[in-house]
Amino acid sequence: MVVEHLSSTFDLRSALVELGVDGGGISILSDKGKLHIFKIRDLHVGAANILKQDALSIGCDLAVPRGTVIASIPQVDVMLIANERQLRELVRKEKSQPFGLKNLSKVLERFCGCEMPKKIEVMGIINANDDSFYPQSRFNGVDAIRKIDQMIAEGADIIDIGGVSSRPGSIAISEEEEMQRVRPIIDALYEHKTYEKISLSLDSYAPSVISYALERGFRIVNDITGLANDEVARLCGEYGATAVIMHMKGTPESMQNTPHYDSVLSEIEQFFTERLERAEKFGIAKCVLDCGIGFGKTLEDNCALIRHQQHFLPFGKPLLVGASRKSMIDQISPTSANDRLAGTIALHLKAIEEGASIVRVHDVQEHVQAIAVWKALKG
Repeated sequence: MVVEHLSSTFDLRSALVELGVDGGGISILSDKGKLHIFKIRDLHVGAANILKQDALSIGCDLAVPRGTVIASIPQVDVMLIANERQLRELVRKEKSQPFGLKNLSKVLERFCGCEMPKKIEVMGIINANDDSFYPQSRFNGVDAIRKIDQMIAEGADIIDIGGVSSRPGSIAISEEEEMQRVRPIIDALYEHKTYEKISLSLDSYAPSVISYALERGFRIVNDITGLANDEVARLCGEYGATAVIMHMKGTPESMQNTPHYDSVLSEIEQFFTERLERAEKFGIAKCVLDCGIGFGKTLEDNCALIRHQQHFLPFGKPLLVGASRKSMIDQISPTSANDRLAGTIALHLKAIEEGASIVRVHDVQEHVQAIAVWKALKG
């Protein structure tokens, strides 16, 4: 007899198929292997006691603070731990319970059946400016085209071109100046029909620049303001472009001036809810969600967002993470922007493991290789 202790993060469904388990058994057992952990804040203490008993009755559990059973405080924070099947059953039970549990069941139900992405895409960064935080990402003219061709050869799925730096403390420039920076690259890509080889993305929130790019083969608008501008939203809808909706607290000039959230996950979830409704209003069919690592966030906020990408899976949209060579790495392990590749890959692989399906990177070849190895390890 041989006993093997397997990782809880490997692909259980595939392993069950390989084992020869029948279809019904695969569904039941894989649901049991998928674990959900929820932190629920400010729950009525009566609701907490009911939820605790209902959780125990179906084999999952609710961690509660001392004093909950005697209702010594009116509101408590709790932690629910359940697998997929238990979560579905608990949702059913709480639909008829008092103290706000009916509303809680609706929130929890959104997470039932959420699937992890099957495809991971690498978005290569090209900066057509002189002030982005990582000098090696700055390219102009022929050099930019040469670098784009290199990224395509290395396995990039998307190329993201931007003419405006959005690093902390950066100052906005005029649309005219932005157009002067990116037009030569856009024109050269259009002339060479690069849009037929790869998806082209424009990192911009300037309507005239976005319009120019969409007329010349670009399919994605990477908007750090999250469709704040009606004209940008209208253009995305009119051209059938994919809109990358990013969260940013404040502006690049001021966003890192002591940012604060009561709950960073909840606040960004509310932001995405509002902006997706806005996207639908303008007829935008395809959206990607980006929590905005480093855009008005502390180190703790950034780490929480990378660890908990699954919180945003119920939206049913691809999740993009762009932590490439950002200063949060230096806050964890002091170094310079030139030496943050290892930290970048660690952050991006964790984000992918938690549900991200697009990573925005300066180093394409290294990420393509790292993701291939990660996939092999996942089985």
